[in-house]
Amino acid sequence: MYIVHVHVRVKPERIDDFIKATKNNGRESMSEPGIVRFEVIQRADDLACFVLLEIYRTDKDPATHKQTLHYKIWREEVENMMAEPRQSIKYNYIFPGNVG
Repeated sequence: MYIVHVHVRVKPERIDDFIKATKNNGRESMSEPGIVRFEVIQRADDLACFVLLEIYRTDKDPATHKQTLHYKIWREEVENMMAEPRQSIKYNYIFPGNVG
């Protein structure tokens, strides 16, 4: 498996809009065969900070995800909501074993 954490800082006045758009993208993403999990978390002490936790079956699946219509809509919709460019960190899965 291949894991991506996408760190996003949203403009404070756009938090609710970002959550709505990101939930829509997440729901659609979960129907993709290459995605095992898609979670969105919000920092408790800074509500403008989010992490999208994306778990893919292979390291090729993120590229497939970025070609979907729902991702392209999300990317365009949230672009002006971000206070700074989003950052992604890639991880290799180690433990506890196959989860998907």
